Amino acid sequence: MAVRPIVISGDPVLHFPANPVVDFDDDLRSLVADMFETMDAAPGVGLAGPQVGVPLRLFTYGYVDDDEQSWRGVAINPELWITPVPAGAADEDDDIEGCLSYPGERFPLLRAQSAILRAVDLDQKPFEIRADGWLARIFQHEYDHLEGTLYVDRLEHVYAKIAAKVTRKRGWGVPGLSWMPGVDNLED
Repeated sequence: MAVRPIVISGDPVLHFPANPVVDFDDDLRSLVADMFETMDAAPGVGLAGPQVGVPLRLFTYGYVDDDEQSWRGVAINPELWITPVPAGAADEDDDIEGCLSYPGERFPLLRAQSAILRAVDLDQKPFEIRADGWLARIFQHEYDHLEGTLYVDRLEHVYAKIAAKVTRKRGWGVPGLSWMPGVDNLED
């Protein structure tokens, strides 16, 4: 297992749909192990293949909900169904979201309150998770990565303008930028 660099917004791998996983082999198992280690080191609650420069349709997740239930796994070739996104503006406290590929920044974004995730695991065993609240948000966020969409692409206009300024100020928005969890401190 190894921590991998996380690609920053602007790299093409983050902005195009990922390819289905077809080879369930030792290379895939190594990739998933590396993704868990990278996600934990970042730290994050989810990590998609494109975020480590691999354009494949898979993501890892790790989250403990308010009932102390642990949700941890890998979703390969997922499908996601969501309830309608509520109308109105995102709440600056309750709807705040961040992204490891847009590090150190957080913006409010409305998401569907419920989702159904269907995918397969490393053994190609199908599973389904019905999620609410933050777990549903995590699934939507990671699934977006597989579609080539970053959460900043979905922001309301006022926050999108701020994100665009951050992108310019930090020199993001170009190919080839990444950061290394456990090494780079991007909060400074």
